[in-house]
Amino acid sequence: MTITTRLYTYFHGQLVGSDQFGNRYYTVKELPEYGRAKRWVLYKGLAEPSKVPPEWHGWLHHTFDEPPDERQIPHYQWMKPHLPNLTGTKGAYVPPGHLLRGGKRSPTTSDYEAWKP
Repeated sequence: MTITTRLYTYFHGQLVGSDQFGNRYYTVKELPEYGRAKRWVLYKGLAEPSKVPPEWHGWLHHTFDEPPDERQIPHYQWMKPHLPNLTGTKGAYVPPGHLLRGGKRSPTTSDYEAWKP
């Protein structure tokens, strides 16, 4: 984040809450007479938008009026915890047969025959 964002947050921002990744969410101290109140996030570490969980994403984009701390969010047994985009990291998904997994895949079971000239 830039020094401008930090200064704007210091003078005009009101902390609303934070998430499990350490990101802090802000809104303006004084509500505008017309339009919607500005909302923003200060990321902990690298500014990676995929680190914003769905609950806070809805609040940031004015889908919900109340932040996730103030409203009941249903959590079901089949729901997985939010993960940021892991592409390019050691935690990235690598399918079977990928070069990072040795480049060997299981033989195909279809009736495909390669063309031989």
